[in-house]
Amino acid sequence: MAVRAGRGVRGIGGFVVVTALTFLGLLAITFFIGRVVPIDPVLSVVGDRATQAQYDAARIAMGLDRPMVVQFFDYVWSVMQGDLGKSISTNRPVADDLLRVFPATLEMATLGIFIGVVLGVPAGVWAATRRGEWVDQVMRVFALLGYSVPAFWLGLVGLAIFYAGLGWVAGPGRLDIFYEGLVPARTNVMLIDAALAGDWDVFWNALSHLVLPASILGFFSLAFIARMTRSFMLDQLGQEFITTARVKGVPEWRVIWVHGFKPIRVPLITVIGLSYAALLEGSVMIETVFSWPGIGNYLTTALLNADMNAVLGATLVIGSVFILINKISDVLYRVLDPRSK
Repeated sequence: MAVRAGRGVRGIGGFVVVTALTFLGLLAITFFIGRVVPIDPVLSVVGDRATQAQYDAARIAMGLDRPMVVQFFDYVWSVMQGDLGKSISTNRPVADDLLRVFPATLEMATLGIFIGVVLGVPAGVWAATRRGEWVDQVMRVFALLGYSVPAFWLGLVGLAIFYAGLGWVAGPGRLDIFYEGLVPARTNVMLIDAALAGDWDVFWNALSHLVLPASILGFFSLAFIARMTRSFMLDQLGQEFITTARVKGVPEWRVIWVHGFKPIRVPLITVIGLSYAALLEGSVMIETVFSWPGIGNYLTTALLNADMNAVLGATLVIGSVFILINKISDVLYRVLDPRSK
């Protein structure tokens, strides 16, 4: 028991150290990116009509006259205190902006990955068990479309058909103007806030706005997850223990979902985690097309305005999400596969 406890403590300690070093590396990358890009942060603040004296005063006030190493440690200390600087686009702290916009992206990406997993995993398994048949061919074409169709084009087509043409869903934005401000922003996740407030009109209106962009994101994750699930299952179904199970008369559903599917859960976690992180990171085009007030839209606006504090803050949040998802995947590995402990 004592040996196991010691191993557990060392495991937790190693997990914390690795996470801290990874985050420190992320901070270093974002810091030096902010220094090498051809955008002058001082000029972005004072404007191109400022005098040299005003420029120099702003540069000193921003601490850019100090050695690079000192600037980096000041940056790390500020981030650790939750200070990401002030956005010149919104004139508010970047941390407050990110707390406002990131839940919108999280809401859309979470529904998208839910669609991708619920439909993609069974589709991949089904295609693997029907290798070479029409089901398999359709799934492969579907996966190819998921890799090749541009997100902005699919978003525009979706709006033209399901919003302008059929009227099945609401249009761009997160809410109709009439419903804005009716529920308190407790989590900034509109569906949760509306449910907590008991305002179901706002809930269904928010869901109507969310379903189309989330479905488009879900289409891309579905294609990737289905393709990888099919590949993993084909490898498992060709193993000798699957043949042995069938010879022994084990029901086919059990052969597929217990003997075949169980071993692929660990690699499938990696696929789902990477797909989820990619949705959180790569929703820029979808948020632009649908005027979705998420981190992708915020990052695009910051880039156009040369707002480096906002750009670096958004980049740091996205990188942190990748780190967090990878660490959650590591924990799930140990839960599903005790041999990895």
